[in-house]
Amino acid sequence: VNHSKCLQHAFSTTTKQMKNKVPDHQKLFQADNGLPVHIKGGTTDVLLYRLTMSITLAGTGYCLFWILCACQPKGK
Repeated sequence: VNHSKCLQHAFSTTTKQMKNKVPDHQKLFQADNGLPVHIKGGTTDVLLYRLTMSITLAGTGYCLFWILCACQPKGK
């Protein structure tokens, strides 16, 4: 049994079914519409950006809180 021919056939049928979306994405992200690149993808990108920023700010606040707690002298 020729395994390489079988794999080559399976790979070629898979690639024929997939459409190249890169040119569509290039048009979307290179369009001069005044939006920053991190929100050009639409509502999903805006929600992901806000979620990421919220987690980042909350994590920074949490770290600063524990650093402040660690700097305080211990009571006896």
